[in-house]
Parts: sequence; C-alpha cells; structure tokens
Amino acid sequence: MPFSMIGKCWTLLASLFLILVLVQCQPAEEEKENDRLLVKVYNKSLFLSDMEGMFPAMISGSDSVAIISAYAERWIREALLLREAERNIPGDLNIDKLVRDYRASLIRHSYEQVLVEEFLDSTVTQTELTGFYENNKEQYQLETPIVRCYFVKVPLPVPEATELRRLWNSTEPGDSIALVNYCSEYATAHLLEDGTWYNVEDLALNMPKGAITVGNIGSIKDFSQRDNQFQYYFKVFELKNIKEIAPLSYIEDQARKVILHRRKLKLLEDQKEDMYELEMRRNNIKFYTD
Repeated sequence: MPFSMIGKCWTLLASLFLILVLVQCQPAEEEKENDRLLVKVYNKSLFLSDMEGMFPAMISGSDSVAIISAYAERWIREALLLREAERNIPGDLNIDKLVRDYRASLIRHSYEQVLVEEFLDSTVTQTELTGFYENNKEQYQLETPIVRCYFVKVPLPVPEATELRRLWNSTEPGDSIALVNYCSEYATAHLLEDGTWYNVEDLALNMPKGAITVGNIGSIKDFSQRDNQFQYYFKVFELKNIKEIAPLSYIEDQARKVILHRRKLKLLEDQKEDMYELEMRRNNIKFYTD
C-alpha cells in the first residue's frame, strides 16, 4: 500500500504507532552520557545501550559487529516507517487516549491473569464433561470421518513377517501386548489403542495415496498393503461419518477448554461484582446526576 494511502487506514496506523512508540525509537534529545550513538534517523537515535542484553557471553568482536549491524538495519526500517506514520496521523486521532486505553488494557489483563492463576479451579470432572457434552453435542457434528482402528507401518523387508501376520490376526489377549512390543521395536508408526478415535484424513497421510479416503473408508474393514518402502496393516473397529455427532472422547479436550473458559469468565465477573459491592458499602463510588 503506498504511503499516501496510510492516512485512510487510521486503525492500522494507530496500532503501529502505539507499538513503535512503546517499544522502539527514542528521540535524539534524550542524549546519553558515556554512550555510543550507532545510527540516527531524523530525530530518532539508536544507542549501544539500547542493545543491552543482546550479546552472549564470550562473544567475539566480529560476531558483536554482526549483531549490531543486523539490529541497526531492522531499527532503521522501523524508524522510517514510524516517521511516515507520524506524518500521516489523521487529525482526529487521539493518541493520548489510545495510549491510556492500551495501558489500561495491559494492566487489566495482567491482573486478570493473577486472579485466574490464584483462584481458578482447573479440575474438570468426568461428570462435568458428560453434562457439557449432553447439552452441547449437536455443536460437534463431524466435518470429516473418524475411526477407531489399528494401524501398523513397518519398513521393508519386514522383520519376522510371519510372526507379525500372526499377531495381527490373533484374538488372544496376550498377543495384543506382543503386537505392541513388536511395533515398538520395528514399526515406523503404529496405532494400537482401540478406544481412541482418529481423523481419517490424518491417517491417510501415513498410507499409500488412495489406500483410504473419505469416500472409501465406509467399505474398508481390514487390509494389508505394501509399496516400495513399507508394509501397512489397517483394521477398522468403528466408523463415525460426516455429519454424525462426535463421541465425547474425541472432543474431550475441546470440551474441557470451553468449560474452563466459561469458568474463567464467571470468576472474573464475580470478582468485579464483589469489588463493586465492597466499594459501594465503603462509599467509595459516587454517582452525580443532574
């Protein structure tokens, strides 16, 4: 966007101005005794002391020069952008108010974080998760199929191939543990938790192209396949298709985050109300009416 158009984008310009004012360039009038001036752009100056803490211990002279040079180049470009932004500030833009509002927002956010860390109960029980799910599960319609499955990917030539086939087809409880042990030693990838749901599109990324797709997953039950590098085994136990409601176990992390977010909002609102009522009782809030 040409600089001549910046004046029309006052919101973006104000944000840029605030950030640069708060964290970057300093006026040249703020001369620093016993300091080294590195570069000057109009009325803005970069001093060596502004780079304090940027140099690792035992750094060589050439490396110090490289760090100073790279930082100065970035600083110059930001200083030039800031100058152009200052020249194009809309007449009705109240910088002081924006700075006050931004400062207040930072302070409030910092205090809210303290409140949350001190008072928010981060424990979400299974009863809460189940209740949330029952009340909101219609919001969790699947956009892609998911499956409970087994999946094994072993590099060629397959070590102990006969034993792997036997373990894969076995229904003996002890063999499921043996299969996990085999995969831990030889497999490039394996999924052997039959209670876990997996996104079909994510699974497809670990298989030959077209082996499983959103379109064909409904007809797949159990197969083995190989390409030039790997042997693949895949077995489907249960399928949830597009538009079906996702199981609770699949969206449990999302549900927990929503519950905690709602709990956080309530904590902050309750805190504000408690403070309001306390200060009202102390007569520290005055209303002025006509």
